[in-house]
Amino acid sequence: MMASLSLSTLPTSTPTKKPLFSKTSSHVKQSHRFKVSCNSAANNNEKTVKNSETPKLILPKTPLEMQNVDRRNLLLGLGGLYGAANLTSIPSAFGTPIAAPDNISDCVTASSNLQNANDAVRGLACCPPVLSTDKPKDYVLPTNPVLRVRPAAQRATDEYIVKYKAAIQAMKNLPDEHPHSWKQQAKIHCAYCNGGYNQEQSGFPDIQLQIHNTWLFFPFHRWYLYFYERILGKLINDPTFALPYWNWDNPTGMVLPAMFETDGKRNPIFDPYRNATHLPPAIFEVGYNGSDSGATCIDQISANLSLMYKQMITNAPDTTTFFGGEFVAGDDPLNKEFNVAGSIEAGVHTAAHRWVGDPRMANSEDMGNFYSAGYDPLFYVHHANVDRMWKIWKDLGIKGHTEPTSTDWLDASYVFYDENEELVRVYNRDSVNMTAMGYDYERSEIPWLHSRSVPHTKGANVAAKLVGIVKKVEDVTFPLKLNETVKVLVKRPTKKRNKKNKQEANEMLFLNKIKFDGEEFVKFDVFVNDVDDGVETTAAESEFAGSFSQLPHGHKHGTKMSMTSGAAFGLTELLEDIEAEDDDSILVTLVPKIGCDDVTVGEIKIKLVPIV
Repeated sequence: MMASLSLSTLPTSTPTKKPLFSKTSSHVKQSHRFKVSCNSAANNNEKTVKNSETPKLILPKTPLEMQNVDRRNLLLGLGGLYGAANLTSIPSAFGTPIAAPDNISDCVTASSNLQNANDAVRGLACCPPVLSTDKPKDYVLPTNPVLRVRPAAQRATDEYIVKYKAAIQAMKNLPDEHPHSWKQQAKIHCAYCNGGYNQEQSGFPDIQLQIHNTWLFFPFHRWYLYFYERILGKLINDPTFALPYWNWDNPTGMVLPAMFETDGKRNPIFDPYRNATHLPPAIFEVGYNGSDSGATCIDQISANLSLMYKQMITNAPDTTTFFGGEFVAGDDPLNKEFNVAGSIEAGVHTAAHRWVGDPRMANSEDMGNFYSAGYDPLFYVHHANVDRMWKIWKDLGIKGHTEPTSTDWLDASYVFYDENEELVRVYNRDSVNMTAMGYDYERSEIPWLHSRSVPHTKGANVAAKLVGIVKKVEDVTFPLKLNETVKVLVKRPTKKRNKKNKQEANEMLFLNKIKFDGEEFVKFDVFVNDVDDGVETTAAESEFAGSFSQLPHGHKHGTKMSMTSGAAFGLTELLEDIEAEDDDSILVTLVPKIGCDDVTVGEIKIKLVPIV
């Protein structure tokens, strides 16, 4: 009998009277762990919740529409601390927003230098069909739209599943060159994320437009799903139709939703290019390294919840760490020195892509490579939950949890075919209000809110005891190669920070100028004060700061795809948990997991980042 998941105790996902956390709080108090069972049916143990029960949170006092001061100009006035963190490109305050080309025929073959281009089973021509030479119209959100409520996939009713499959089948029945066809919808991701477009619309025709590893990641994919969902609804004549979301942040949703597997009948949402070893009852791994952890069901769930807490709270305290680094016209996505992926993009987002993708295929098609990911129906359901993370992160009410306010972000734009086959241009500024966009998410418990890590060991002055044994960062020759485990001592900017200090600034560990092969799956783990005691530190423990990971890209140029990025990890809670707040320095350990033979790190530093 197929094992699956249930919860014996879960908190409500959000209160209805006040934010989950005080706006002045820099962290969440450690709470109890949840009791979980791996025996009962995952898709039957949670009641379907009506949309009226979706939590309504008190949002931050300075909503986007009330903020009239450019955030980067404010940060400049704070003495440049944030700029020094290298996660923000201050000069881009005077730049030009990224814009997809008006002339979509300017699209080029996206991935001629894919690592295994000759074996690219989905094809490398990712450009959309050109129905007209007219300039795209600026899209206007419908007034008073019918609300679409996206259900959790593991709780979808039989009636809904029939409707969903009918919509996908109708899309697959369209001619390939129709802009609404399954093939053309899949190509959108390939074109935008594998170098199909350049920045000619913004005056830089020789520089690639890239969605990933930048602050464009969340809004682009929100618009992508928005039109995909509306097209499906129109195909079945149902204006209320909404995509399901793969609820991988909840134990009851941590297996591949059953509706996506074949049952001996033709199933339009089945994809043959999936990892056969990860079918139910296999538990999804939020920290997937390219090989299975071998953890028990309970241990894997615990690790998943802890990692979700890290990616949503500890390592995402502000706009940049959650959304990703700034990317404006003229920036080269392959060589931008301080490019950075947001915590969710580099974390659970990448893990799910790789966990689902088929390792038997030359390029890990479908989900395991950007060029082919859109051909798997699960891609859109996965990204629906990624989009839900944006909503949850914002609704937590924590100071600093807001969208970017710079016009470089607000006025960035993309071009899509809408449900009426009209070519339209959409802007980030119109993606921040889900109510105006006409959709919401069915309520689901979020137990990771109470899954702050516990320490492997506690002990002060770990770094001090290793002086003379492990090099100090100032004595290291950069760039550091990660073909083996690297340890380094890093001095903190201050110590013994009080509550007020923590409310004013987050202490962050930055790994900058990370260079890697963009055609490889790359992942390394980061630990703080992890002492070798003969017992491996797990992802559920405080010393595990997080990971850097990248999914393979394709590349249109005729050279090796060398990319540059960065990563940030929260230290405030971590140092509290391991009782190292009084230490002058910390031990940072980088552990390569996969694809790291040619990876280098150009800088390691700790900075205080103002909370604004």
